[in-house]
Amino acid sequence: MRRLSIRHLHITLVAGTIAAIMTMQTAAVAAQQPAAEAMVIERSKILTQPGVFGVFTMFKLRPEWNKIPATERMDSAAEVAKLIEKHKDNVLVDLYLTRGLETNSDFFFRLNAYDLAKAQTFMREFRATTIGKNADVSDTLVGVTKPLNYITKNNSPDLNAGLSSATYTGDAPRYVIVIPIKKSAEWWNLSFEQRLKEMETHTLPTLAYLVNVKRKLYHATGLDDIDFITYFETNDLIAFNNLLISLASIPENKYHVRWGNPTTLGTILNPENVIKALSE
Repeated sequence: MRRLSIRHLHITLVAGTIAAIMTMQTAAVAAQQPAAEAMVIERSKILTQPGVFGVFTMFKLRPEWNKIPATERMDSAAEVAKLIEKHKDNVLVDLYLTRGLETNSDFFFRLNAYDLAKAQTFMREFRATTIGKNADVSDTLVGVTKPLNYITKNNSPDLNAGLSSATYTGDAPRYVIVIPIKKSAEWWNLSFEQRLKEMETHTLPTLAYLVNVKRKLYHATGLDDIDFITYFETNDLIAFNNLLISLASIPENKYHVRWGNPTTLGTILNPENVIKALSE
């Protein structure tokens, strides 16, 4: 009877251990689910959060595109819209028209995603669409959003307050501008205090333009051959031109190895209208 009791106790302990492990695994899965649900794309959030990957892909249409029947070209707008709908929970997709404003591209995508692989999947599937098969990539930029490095509440409280209080008040932006930037090794070898001083000088003249120019910064060092992707939206291209002139005349500009080259200028339309404009 003693042997049976010990054996019974052993079985009970093993069963209890297995049950405990299964309970812990179930709890772990349950704990992960709210986090996954929280990552569903919401435009207002993903465009303001750090840790978001941005992929900019510029396309130039091939001459063969114009040889495709007009009805088939027009149908490609619905094809792209369907693809965007398919990926809406993983990737925020913006599409811009550049044809007529520059020579390097006809349109470009801006993809925002918490997972870079999701953006890659979208772009891979886009290349299989009718228009994707008839376009070549002229440039690709990859970056990620981060919190402010320099003009923070602790480092520069007055300028930070100016940035925080500035609100875009103009008409809805009609134009988008993307400017890649690469800094010199000399810049990265400055002390943090020196770079902070340069960025304070950089920020001060920009405050007056934040009422009619929206801006967003993506960090690209190590992800691309550049250090930053600067993204702007505006309805006032003259104000934007004046903003860039003010930035060109400050000491920090001396540390630029690349500024633009290319600068991409386009118009803001919904994706379906971009494809339709390219199909006419």
